[in-house]
Amino acid sequence: MSETNRVDFGFELSEVDPSSTPGFHGSKKDGEKALADEAKELSDQQERLFAASKGGSKRSVLLVLQAMDTAGKGGIVRHVVGQVDPQGTSLHAFKAPTEEERAHDFLWRVERQLPQPGMIGVFDRSHYEDVLIGRVRQLAPAAVIEERYEQIVEFERLVAESGTAIIKVMLHISREEQGERLLERLDRPDKHWKFNPGDIDERQYWDAYMEAYQIALTRTSTEQAPWHVIPANRKWYARLAVQRLLREALKGIDPQWPAADFDVDFEKARLAAS
Repeated sequence: MSETNRVDFGFELSEVDPSSTPGFHGSKKDGEKALADEAKELSDQQERLFAASKGGSKRSVLLVLQAMDTAGKGGIVRHVVGQVDPQGTSLHAFKAPTEEERAHDFLWRVERQLPQPGMIGVFDRSHYEDVLIGRVRQLAPAAVIEERYEQIVEFERLVAESGTAIIKVMLHISREEQGERLLERLDRPDKHWKFNPGDIDERQYWDAYMEAYQIALTRTSTEQAPWHVIPANRKWYARLAVQRLLREALKGIDPQWPAADFDVDFEKARLAAS
């Protein structure tokens, strides 16, 4: 899965079909079954990662989720990350920067939320907002936006070298599918709380956002922190693809159970005598 959806040289976002299911040839039912069947392995890997940190391991995982509104970031958090022990995860949703955050470099607030050893950190939006909406809405001078791409690459290089495996995911939804999902939120009273009138305003900038994503994806996809574009019109596929990316990252880390720092036989004898 990591190679199938990876952003490499020559990548064109416009050539990715948001309704496709690259790397998986089964039906929705097959995909949902695979998601459930593979959940235990993900949970076991996460437990090993957390346990290894108690033995001194510095490894962690960072999942960065970027997408247009309604693309399914929340569903990834619930249906993928939600399958592991919540004590081993940290989630941060980046909103508009606060006054304190604006007083610092744009990466300042991001660095403060990086996962600790043994943790799976999840960013619901991230520092990429500063080169996406920042570019589209001209929230900073063009020269400043240009500098940020290199700053992001260097920042992520240092994060990766510190022991954090970085998984960057763009959930790629079509404009038509987004429209249907927004309409569903308007049609259903139980979905009104999820609707933001500003989402409709942002749709007029769709092409500009796609251009901004194309630039960001190709400028910041590196060997240590590659981008993966996941077609997201089919929610079940997007969830399965992200789950498999997480599993592959954890398999690459291969965390080990820490050795006991006590005499096991002696403690067994004490227990038997108690």
